[in-house]
Amino acid sequence: MTAARRLRILHTEASLGWGGQEIRILTEARQIAARGHQLRLICDGDSDIFRAAPRFGLETTAVPLKRKSIKALRAMRRVFWAWRPDIVNTHSSIDHWLAAVARLGLARRPAMVRTRHISAPVSRNGPTRWLYNRGCELVMTTSRAMVRDLTVDGFLSPDHVVAVPTGIDTDQFRPGDRRAARKRLGLPSDAFVFGTVATLRSWKGHGFLLDAFAKLKGRDTMLLMVGDGPQEANLAEHTARLGLHDRVHMAGRRDDVVPYLRAMDVFVFPSTKNEGVPQALLQAMACGLPVVASRIGGVPEVVEGLGGVAEIAAQDADDLFRAMTRMMADPCDEAARASLRQRVTGRYAIGDMTGRVLTVFEQALAIAEKP
Repeated sequence: MTAARRLRILHTEASLGWGGQEIRILTEARQIAARGHQLRLICDGDSDIFRAAPRFGLETTAVPLKRKSIKALRAMRRVFWAWRPDIVNTHSSIDHWLAAVARLGLARRPAMVRTRHISAPVSRNGPTRWLYNRGCELVMTTSRAMVRDLTVDGFLSPDHVVAVPTGIDTDQFRPGDRRAARKRLGLPSDAFVFGTVATLRSWKGHGFLLDAFAKLKGRDTMLLMVGDGPQEANLAEHTARLGLHDRVHMAGRRDDVVPYLRAMDVFVFPSTKNEGVPQALLQAMACGLPVVASRIGGVPEVVEGLGGVAEIAAQDADDLFRAMTRMMADPCDEAARASLRQRVTGRYAIGDMTGRVLTVFEQALAIAEKP
């Protein structure tokens, strides 16, 4: 296979919700399509990614993926047979199982890559060992830490897994006028604004963030939370119990988060588990924002050696409070802000991600095409 070959790439995604994983799939697909490759997505017709895909120019086939079933298996196999992909890139457990079985016995068997977006533990039982070793040619993760977790005990061999962090559009995510952003969003110009961008899930740590923020006395601080999700009602109740309704702004899901990032003084990433290299963290850094971030997953490898960063213990509201207090007392200087952005432009640009993903696909095809 040569680099000039135009590939037919089929993504599969069983997730029904919305977050960094789904955004990466769609963004990556659009970038790869722009390089001349053909792409299609198999997903559930009730999923958020199914509804969002047309905005990214990605053709979809709806398959019932809420559970593993014979109906879903047959539907996926029909797509394999009719569309004849070169590469199948799976993204969640259900679709990986279905795709791995669906390609068995095909006269033209596509190469398969499983992307692991989150650092949740992977079972070491026999069926899962088959799925990750024989049910795909390669495993792609979003951080080096995840590679270590999958190889440290021999579950995967080092040549079977590769890290390709998510890339950020650094032309879109760049520093801007904080005062203008706040005026546009109707936010106070003189408050010190902490903020975060994340789906409102339990493990994203919003509850700990609210607890830490409540310890910041005075009414000259504000917390801006961008995102929606299953914990929205619980977090609204938590905010009310803490008496923070006039200092916390829940902005909901936003397709364009750049104005919200530019309105912040400090970005807080209080997640408690499951993170690879978080897109929101990279977006904030690309905007030149100082960050407070949990020391989990791929976060340490992103911020290593940088100023303007406070790493905290996960699930520790007191540690988070202390870090937020330090950030208020000692604002990040321009040199540190520039270094934060440079880290993203130098290592996590979207073009670099696209090239690396295509290299992984080429490697998977080479493995699959061996006699």
